[in-house]
Amino acid sequence: MIIKKAVNILLLLFISLPVFSQQENNSEPQKQKFTISGTISDANSNETLIGVNVYFPELKLGATTNEYGFYSLTLPKGDYEIEISYVGFESISEKISLTKNTKKNYSLNGSGQELQEVVISTEKNTANIRKPEMSVNKLSISAIKKMPVVMGEVDVIKSILFLPGVTNAGEGQSGFNVRGGGADQNLILLDEAMIFNSSHVFGFFSVFNPDAIKDLKLYKGGIPSRYGGRASSVLDIYQKDGNSKDFHMNGGVGLITSRILAEGPIVKDKGSFLIGGRASYAHLFLQLADNDNTAYFYDLNTKLNYKLNANNNLFLSGYFGRDVFSLNETFANTYGNATLNLRWNHLFNDKLFSNLSFIYSDYYYGLTLDFLGFDWNSGIKNYNLKYDFKHYLSNNIKLNYGFNSIYYDFNPGTIDPSGSNSNVNFKQLEKKYALENGIYLEAEQVITDKLAVNYGVRYSIFNRLGSSTINQYENGQPVAYDSELKIYEKAKPIGTTFYKKNKSIANYDNFEPRVSVAYELNKNQSVKASYNRMVQYLQLVSNTASPTPLDVWTPSDNYLKPQIADQVAFGYFNNFKQNTYTLEVETFYKKIKNRMDYIDGADLVANEAIEQVILNGEMRSYGLEVLLRKNTGKFNGWIAYTLSKSQQRTPGRTPDEIGINNGEWYRSAYDKLHNLAFTGNYSLSEKWNFGANFTFQSGQPVTYPNGQYVYQGITVPSYGERNGSSLPLYHHLDVSATYIPKPFKKKGWQGEWVFSIYNIYNRRNAASMSFRENAETGTNEAMKLSIFGAIPSVSYNFKF
Repeated sequence: MIIKKAVNILLLLFISLPVFSQQENNSEPQKQKFTISGTISDANSNETLIGVNVYFPELKLGATTNEYGFYSLTLPKGDYEIEISYVGFESISEKISLTKNTKKNYSLNGSGQELQEVVISTEKNTANIRKPEMSVNKLSISAIKKMPVVMGEVDVIKSILFLPGVTNAGEGQSGFNVRGGGADQNLILLDEAMIFNSSHVFGFFSVFNPDAIKDLKLYKGGIPSRYGGRASSVLDIYQKDGNSKDFHMNGGVGLITSRILAEGPIVKDKGSFLIGGRASYAHLFLQLADNDNTAYFYDLNTKLNYKLNANNNLFLSGYFGRDVFSLNETFANTYGNATLNLRWNHLFNDKLFSNLSFIYSDYYYGLTLDFLGFDWNSGIKNYNLKYDFKHYLSNNIKLNYGFNSIYYDFNPGTIDPSGSNSNVNFKQLEKKYALENGIYLEAEQVITDKLAVNYGVRYSIFNRLGSSTINQYENGQPVAYDSELKIYEKAKPIGTTFYKKNKSIANYDNFEPRVSVAYELNKNQSVKASYNRMVQYLQLVSNTASPTPLDVWTPSDNYLKPQIADQVAFGYFNNFKQNTYTLEVETFYKKIKNRMDYIDGADLVANEAIEQVILNGEMRSYGLEVLLRKNTGKFNGWIAYTLSKSQQRTPGRTPDEIGINNGEWYRSAYDKLHNLAFTGNYSLSEKWNFGANFTFQSGQPVTYPNGQYVYQGITVPSYGERNGSSLPLYHHLDVSATYIPKPFKKKGWQGEWVFSIYNIYNRRNAASMSFRENAETGTNEAMKLSIFGAIPSVSYNFKF
């Protein structure tokens, strides 16, 4: 009731916004007002630029370009100076006479210093002080490319691990964790399309080719209303549009992988194409050594865009990636993502911008088991229609609103005989279907010169659909409890119910309010606060700390409840020493209902009744994040520190049940008390740049045996509380050097050499710990598995 009342108040405010806007426009009737709007792009490529600052110093009014490079401001009639600025580009300052509604496009020239800068935000730091936006980090691609990485491969996912509040499950592990949440609770978007597995080679590399990436933004909290479907964070990545002026190519050759990207005009200044490919080839060295094992990946990025006229643009973008792993021709594993997005940008007028998208996303996982005589195929597909509007009501009020509808097709598994001699029969695990709809309304409002607010609401509806056969259980409980043994076990179905195609099996609807507030203490300091509710209807069936390709996604139904996350955050922001340094301090608290937990001994693979091994629990996480940046000078970079806790609890459903871990809070698999990260870049000269990364983290939570007993001659370990122990501390130092032979050459072939050493002091970090009995002494001993030591690498990057 409280949420619905709050939503009604918000809706009333939204209805009143046009009235407020009209009152603002009529407050000074003697001053006629006009709108200046347009797009801002890179002069060399016509690539639109995101987050460019447009500022009128006489009026102390400004705006930033949206995701498609569009801006709009309404000003009194008069003569003004306009300033256009963007990191890595030369600023523009000129006089304009505003006597009518004016469309003004700008093209910015590169400053030639982009490669020497390590920048988190593409906006001026002063904009971060005023804007009601917090718990958001942005990384420029130039910054990412300067960071030392394992095996010399530039990696988007590995780079965000150096931001506060972001960790992963350990060395060489896939995915990332935000503010104590699971990797499955992150919404990962590439050109608006969902990416369900962001890793290549089981976590060693990410699926994002840095040469094709235009913009990256990570929302850890204060998440805008246009996003939904996950409980923890949003990683929003946009691909480049392509150069519509000239043909160019760039790429790189490394020890493990190589990549190449081509872009150029379809019709000069109107349309362009982009196509990029990347592949690993370490398996070729295995074949030279007569080793039949194979492990490699490849991916392809594509994009087409065409400007129909001044008000309409079409975009077609896609991604395709695959990992292939085989073992002696008896076992093969193939998995990867495929996406396609057709977008239409339309400008209704100088104050109303829209984007219509038709999106397809497919995650596939396949196994070939020749020694067992069958193939296994599984995956998840979704079809998404979304329509978004940005409405510039006035300089003080901007609206975002729209809707999206997603249809899901889940394939838990298809078993196919691999040959005529196979003893395995064809079997299709029952497919699952779901429909998720969302509508949102959001306002960004400047209330006073010091106070700005972003507030909105999202209303989501989820339907689990047939055709499907659903088990029925006594008292509606698919998990039974043995009160004598004090253990949970599978309940036996007492019947089934068949639902025809598109028949609703279970449905949920939720209001998701969001609000962020910024109060400017002075021009260099502000305090901010935010609250957001997120609802996640898709569940990842996995009991590992890190996602694996075999993990299976499943929709919420009458047994698996949607996760509901509420998060509050408070922050202090300070720019000092004339914006040379920036300090951001945030504290947060997040609580999640209906977090899945697994009974002891749960079998998850090919389980057609997954509800029999799952209980609904809760999670909570809280902590403090500090980010100190040096933005200018020959030496720049940042230090990030996070102090946090992440816990999970699954109490008994009745007073007689003990629950998981005796119903007490225990450390979640993503709990890391301390997380310190440093990244720095030093520009020695025009030819030489040096970089360094240092990471220090508390050890990953694990469950160690606390004893053993002998049963019928077999030694069986016994375990204490879940995640009651930790792996050893995790830390490593990485360094790199970049050599540019001809730094002043701007045309023709341009190249650079990148030398790096990952883990320079050869720290053998533990990926896992196992225990065994020493054959000679009979005593128990711990065995540490380490993946990486020191890894030197060299790569050559080029463009022309």
